Amino acid sequence: MTTAATQPPPCVDHLIVLATDLASGVAWCERTLGITPTAGGEHPLMGTHNRIFNISSPAHPRAYLEIIAINKGAATAIPASANRWFDMDDAALQQQVAEHGPRLIHWVASVPDVAERCAALAERDIERGAIVTASRPTPNGLLQWQITVRDDGLRLMGGCLPTLIQWGAAHPCDSLPASGVQLQQLTLQHPQAATLQAACEAVGVAPSVTVTPGNTPRLTAQLSTPRGPVTLSSFTTQE
Repeated sequence: MTTAATQPPPCVDHLIVLATDLASGVAWCERTLGITPTAGGEHPLMGTHNRIFNISSPAHPRAYLEIIAINKGAATAIPASANRWFDMDDAALQQQVAEHGPRLIHWVASVPDVAERCAALAERDIERGAIVTASRPTPNGLLQWQITVRDDGLRLMGGCLPTLIQWGAAHPCDSLPASGVQLQQLTLQHPQAATLQAACEAVGVAPSVTVTPGNTPRLTAQLSTPRGPVTLSSFTTQE
């Protein structure tokens, strides 16, 4: 695991789109963003798998989008009493995705010192979860990281409060070519905007996102794509 001194400052690391299965996730990506994601792999820890592609931009220089789904039939290494990350075991969320298709549900912030950032959130009475070591094999070698995961699997604040990740020696974007899709802006809307803003400041990602008040939690990602500007929302996807 690289040290904090050798890692970039806190930033938007990746957006998470949940799909019922990877085939529907890839079809959604082709239909919505105009590209076909080819990279990805399995997460033995959680019994999930993914497809990813680079969405780095001048505003977000080391970012990617992850389409993730439960790997049906795969075992998990987490305790039987625990849930998968990102609310993936939540029946209501699964039903929404089954009925309406893949959707943006969450985001992950990269930090150079995950334990310190978790402590900063704890001082604000926010329990981001245990710091878990995870890995995923890739054609370019093993990706390793530390990530915050609650036993209940909750994303917190409707998905607006990021999961925290600290990467090892390699980052997915190191081997991901430009996809033609770039993240221009990530907006977080929440009824408790002041609390969310303070949490983002504690994590160190406040300069990278826009926090606004609203009646309902909502993530909105503005992307440039081969099909022109596309807005992904945690409620709807519209071009």
